[in-house]
Amino acid sequence: MIYPGEKLQLHIFEPRYKQLIKECHEANKPFGIPAVINNSLQEIGTLVQIADIVHVYENGEMDIKTQGIKIFRILEVIKTVPEKLYSGAIVNYPENEEDEGNRKLMQVVVKAVKELHRLLEISKDFKKPEEELKAYDVAHHAGLSLEEGYELLSLLKEVQRQEYLKRHLHKVLPMLMEMEHLKEKVKQNGHFRNLSSLDLDI
Repeated sequence: MIYPGEKLQLHIFEPRYKQLIKECHEANKPFGIPAVINNSLQEIGTLVQIADIVHVYENGEMDIKTQGIKIFRILEVIKTVPEKLYSGAIVNYPENEEDEGNRKLMQVVVKAVKELHRLLEISKDFKKPEEELKAYDVAHHAGLSLEEGYELLSLLKEVQRQEYLKRHLHKVLPMLMEMEHLKEKVKQNGHFRNLSSLDLDI
């Protein structure tokens, strides 16, 4: 799953996708990446542009760089396309608001994402100033499940996406904080402690 504006590196090895990428690159055309959950094709996906073909192997496999462009909705799947190994689809492009949404709400989301990373002891560079970040920029860094990621992809207003991320993070962070507290208690077990900390009432 990829979000509009997101950069994604892909290794292409299946014959049908090698044909697809070769043709799209030669014609400078984008291609669609539909969302797939539990081996089931979902109706919403993302149109992506090939930014660069980094390496072509002797067997025709490729390493490519892509970037998400916009959301599409599948109206009908065309399983067999003449002279093509890959399938196709009839799609439309729903109106998707990619404005700034609510900046104060987004600040809350960014702060929560940073706290999530602190608790998980990981470091992420969003490659954008914090005040320019939008929901799509942080979505893959917020600990969403595949199903939750798809729910976010299906929201077509920026403020809805921001609110969704805020609710998710405010649900997840207390659990992680409790785990952090538990981890600290386990670390302390067996260490010498000050007598006063035992609160002896004698």
